Amino acid sequence: MPAPRILALAGSLRADSYNKKLVRIAVEGARKAGAEVTLIDPRDYPLPVFDQDLEDRDGLPPNGRKLKDLFLAHQGLLLACPEYNSSITAVLKNTIDWVSRPVPGEKPLECFIDKVAALMSASPGALGGLRGLVTVRSILGNIRVIVLPDQIAVPKADEAFNADGSLKDPKQQASVENLGAHVARILARLHG
Repeated sequence: MPAPRILALAGSLRADSYNKKLVRIAVEGARKAGAEVTLIDPRDYPLPVFDQDLEDRDGLPPNGRKLKDLFLAHQGLLLACPEYNSSITAVLKNTIDWVSRPVPGEKPLECFIDKVAALMSASPGALGGLRGLVTVRSILGNIRVIVLPDQIAVPKADEAFNADGSLKDPKQQASVENLGAHVARILARLHG
């Protein structure tokens, strides 16, 4: 049986993002559970703000095509979602918008339909980015992603991580690893 394929990313451009640290922990959990995980950084795929006039004139930007191909090649998603002003980050929304654009020979939303996703967030605030996850969950559900009910929000993220990127709280560390492993197990059941 082939290993489940999971695409992982944090919706942040900041080099030292708490959410980039967080998603790496979930990636390790998924890999330990037997998944093949591709971790990407949105900084490596710069895109213009979605504009249908631009798309009509120039087509899908090359980085939009690369991201679309990555989403198509994977069955699951691990998404660490920073909260900006109680909502989703512009880079994450823009990525979703460009990847969702249909191309000839592709069914609408083919990049998202029946993908299994787990959500997580980390924030210096007391809620750990929880409010933004509500919006991400809504968007993904509307484009037919299967979003797992389990999610993790790490509050006081500025104090939560060790220098090596692991979480100081061993229970939190295990919970994030288990979230990644859970996606791998669900995918193995669905596609095994």
